[in-house]
Amino acid sequence: MYKLFFRLLFTRMDPEQAHHLAFRWIRLAARVPVLRTFLAAALAPRHRELRTEALGLRMHGPFGLAAGFDKNAVAIDGMAMLGFDHVEIGTVTGEPQPGNPRKRLFRLVADRALINRMGFNNDGSAAVAERLRARVPVFRTVVGVNIGKTKAVPEAEAAADYVKSTERLARHADYLVVNVSSPNTPGLRNLQATQSLRPLLTAVRQAADRTVTGRRVPLLVKIAPDLADEDVDAVADLALELGLDGIIATNTTIARAGLKSPAHLTAETGGLSGAPLKERSLEVLRRLYARVGDRITLVGVGGIENAEDAWQRILAGATLIQGYSAFVYQGPFYARAIHKGLAARLNASPYATLAEAVGADTRKAAV
Repeated sequence: MYKLFFRLLFTRMDPEQAHHLAFRWIRLAARVPVLRTFLAAALAPRHRELRTEALGLRMHGPFGLAAGFDKNAVAIDGMAMLGFDHVEIGTVTGEPQPGNPRKRLFRLVADRALINRMGFNNDGSAAVAERLRARVPVFRTVVGVNIGKTKAVPEAEAAADYVKSTERLARHADYLVVNVSSPNTPGLRNLQATQSLRPLLTAVRQAADRTVTGRRVPLLVKIAPDLADEDVDAVADLALELGLDGIIATNTTIARAGLKSPAHLTAETGGLSGAPLKERSLEVLRRLYARVGDRITLVGVGGIENAEDAWQRILAGATLIQGYSAFVYQGPFYARAIHKGLAARLNASPYATLAEAVGADTRKAAV
């Protein structure tokens, strides 16, 4: 039904306009008590065997919404209603910014993919922090906060910008993510080099610790799939050195190989997400797990379209998994299908729990 709706309505609309329309419907549904209860029962049934502990947090399951969908923390309950076990908001920058000029979001339907060059359009860390402070949760869900660099801030002053966001947002976050891997902010990916990343992550960690004294706010870094293998290894080693809590693999890619969509679409600049990212994101995840094992939490994201994709990420080493682009194509039953399929695969596997399955294939390959 949704696929027909998508083809007849959403494909005839500008992708960003369609996103805002769908987003508005989700937010409205979550405000109506009877309706949201009915939708949550239908779309977010719980599977006890999928209960997950990660980053010191308990979750209904391992499957969350990746950053980029709810940039301003306005639909957390709506996304929980649709079945996401955690919701990562953002990317949020130190100062509000409009992002890049439109048109900046493109559907590659033949590839089940998106290209975006949104440019971190968001309300800024002060406004988002106030929104999170005033929020009265309807559904229990873990909320991650993804922070990035304000475009106007010079690269040399990036750490101070991230610290500003951390000081405003850390107390409202179940976990924090430092985003240094979007291709849509000039110079941002340069911060993935370990000589730049070390002082940045150290500054954010210190800011989180002095801002929130009653608990440790888990800190993760999100990396690009376009990193060379040796750079992936370097980030993994740095994460261990600094005592990071996790790595998210991966953000969008600037690669365009093997796409089937028309050339005028594939030539658009920006980050490519969705199905074409699947293979490389899985490779990066396996490499990270081979390097860090169970010492830190790995989050698999990029091209997760179905339960089999999610199961392969878990076997490769991901404790948590996230989706975004496939949600656009598959609609409101996306998370439900992932959960149902994951539960079936776990029950048919030799593993008693999801935690036992994490990294199983990567460990076998290393023997």
